[in-house]
Amino acid sequence: MGTMTGTTRTVLAETDQRERAERHAARVDALTADHLRRRRAGERHPVEDFLFTYYNLKPAQLRRWHPGVGTTLAGEAARERLSERFYTELDGGGVGLDVPAFLAARPVLDFVERLLSAVASRPAHLGCFGLHEWAMVYRTSQVRHGQVPLRLGNEGTDRVVESHRIRCSHFDAFRFFTEPARPRNTLSPTRETQADLDQPGCLHANMDLYKWAYKLTPAVPSELVVDCFELSREIRTLDMRASPYDLREWGYEPVRIETAEGKAAYMEYQRDFAERGGVLRERLLAVCRELRAA
Repeated sequence: MGTMTGTTRTVLAETDQRERAERHAARVDALTADHLRRRRAGERHPVEDFLFTYYNLKPAQLRRWHPGVGTTLAGEAARERLSERFYTELDGGGVGLDVPAFLAARPVLDFVERLLSAVASRPAHLGCFGLHEWAMVYRTSQVRHGQVPLRLGNEGTDRVVESHRIRCSHFDAFRFFTEPARPRNTLSPTRETQADLDQPGCLHANMDLYKWAYKLTPAVPSELVVDCFELSREIRTLDMRASPYDLREWGYEPVRIETAEGKAAYMEYQRDFAERGGVLRERLLAVCRELRAA
């Protein structure tokens, strides 16, 4: 490794490129093997399918390694990247991200940078207890996971919603509330107010770090994209364990947020995810800053 004159860059020799790409592929293969097996068999999973349906990056795309902005790929093998979008020959030699072309094609960077900066500037608010999932099935028989029973039944689920103050700040959770549940939320989040309302204690705001990471691919190093995927996967598991669904047959013990013990456990998980999400958020913001400076 070394640096080039002018803007400081990391230079990767061919052996380093190959090693990083192989490590990345092996890591992704381990994370996606069960999903790919189920997909081939036509099987559905109420927890993990979300990571490949709501988040629409395909496993093969996740597996493709990119070094990210600020890295020069040296050697003849790197020239194969020139057939891929957003790669170019760099002044001084080597192959790397075509930053002007990327910025011109990815206006979402402005929104992502503003959103991440706003969330990073706020304290984490804990104690929502995952009630967004309960509000999505409030007073309806049309549940989102029809193959999974409600742990407390319809009436018990409705009572939990009615006995709690709901304060969901995340638009992409709120938009799935049933009509009777929407007035029970103390906030009315919209896409336009997302940067004003999202906060670092929100499970979905931290899950979405994965979405923002892959939307900025190939500028984001693939290792960081997978770090965000792994956190999103853990958060999704808590999201469903704390939901009204009974997932014990799938191997998930419930976090019973209708009890004091369940609420305390949920907040501990939430605090941990907020801290870990904050680290990843800062790493993504560093990529945004590097893009602006390149």
